[in-house]
Parts: sequence; structure tokens; C-alpha cells
Amino acid sequence: MSLIQVINPNTSLAMTETIGAAARAIAAPGTEILAVCPDHGVPSIEGHFDEAIAAIGVLEQVKRGKEQGVSGHIIACFGDPGLLAARELASGPVIGIAEAAMHTATLVATRFSIVTTLPRTLVIARHLLQQYGFTHHCAALHAIDLPVLALEDGSGVAQEKVRQRCIQAKREDGSGAIVLGCGGMASLAQELTKELGLPVIDGVSAAVKMVESLVALGFGTSKHGDLDYPLEKPLSGAFQHLN
Repeated sequence: MSLIQVINPNTSLAMTETIGAAARAIAAPGTEILAVCPDHGVPSIEGHFDEAIAAIGVLEQVKRGKEQGVSGHIIACFGDPGLLAARELASGPVIGIAEAAMHTATLVATRFSIVTTLPRTLVIARHLLQQYGFTHHCAALHAIDLPVLALEDGSGVAQEKVRQRCIQAKREDGSGAIVLGCGGMASLAQELTKELGLPVIDGVSAAVKMVESLVALGFGTSKHGDLDYPLEKPLSGAFQHLN
């Protein structure tokens, strides 16, 4: 049996539940999902400042996950905050949901669009496209112009805006797939896939299947090179617990 830790890097318990439910819905028999979020940090991640704070919470959760014997870790924020640092700390695979969604999109389509939350986060998505080598695969990026936590307010307004943006992307972009650019959108992918008649990809689900595959193949994070465990050195003050 595999135990996969799914880390929501913000402190929203409601969003952690949404993300955990999406992960459990796709997990194979014999895979257990441990959905967690930091005890402190930011309630939503919508910029570079938020990501910097959230990255520490991600590392804390990875350390806890290792102590609990998890097989792998998922960073369930579309900015993939702290991904490479988490890979240094972890022995099992660590997958970010943006990375997972983009990889998956290129396997089922030649071009994809991204639908995310606030316009300011489009820059972060563009940086990740460049970093992962998918710039030429992305036809367009769209924002619903609502904050992350609007997905958890119970009104359904954010969900409908996601739906309308996905319809627009299909009509205007010439993309074969759509990537949902927020972990809080995880529950929308299957319904939108059926409605639009093209793959609408949730990075949480994609990351679960990737971690399962890597674990089944017997692969963890390579410790040869820059992802070797962090150099041993004394950490001080608020960071002592990461020693």
C-alpha cells in the first residue's frame, strides 16, 4: 500500500478538504491519501510574497511526511512553491500540480490553455511554463479575476466563471486541452471534461497518478547531484525544527 501526502500550502482547511477529496477520488485501490496543510502561513497563495512564506510550510510538511513514512509528496498549489527545496528534503518523489498538469496536457494535446484565478498570478504561470519547457505548448492563459478563496465561499460564482472561461478557451484558443490553474478547482475537472468534450486537467489528480507510477517503478527523488539532501548545518531561531 502507498501513502501519498498531498500538501495544500495555504492554511485553508476547506480547500485542503477539497484537494484531498479530489486526490482520493482518483487514487488507485491500495493508495491512501494524507491531505495536510501548514499550521501557520497564508490563507491563500496569490503572489510571490505568499509563495515565499508558503514554501516554509511545505518543507515542514514534507519533513513530517517523511517521519510518517509516506511514499511520496504532492505540492497542491499551482505555483509549485518550494518544489526543488522539497525534493532536496524528500527521499520519495515530490510532484507539483502545475508541473503535473502541464506534462499531462502535452501527452494528450499539442496545445493547451490555462484557466486560473487572479490576473497577477498569470506571470507566475508564465514563469513555470518557461521553467518546465512548455511555453510553446501553451496557447493562452485566462484568469477569472476572483481570489482563490472565492472557490470555497459556497456561492458557486467562481465555479461558474471557471466554466465560462473554459468554454471561451475552447472556442478561441485552438487548444486541445485545458489546465485548471488552482488546487481549489480540482473538483471541477471531470464535469468540465464531459461538458466540453476535451481534456480539462486538474493537477491534483494528475500528480496522484504520477506519484503512484513513480512509486510502482521504484523511483524516488535522485540524490545524485543538486537534489541531494541539504548540507548539514545548524539552523537557528524559527528554523531549528527543520534540522
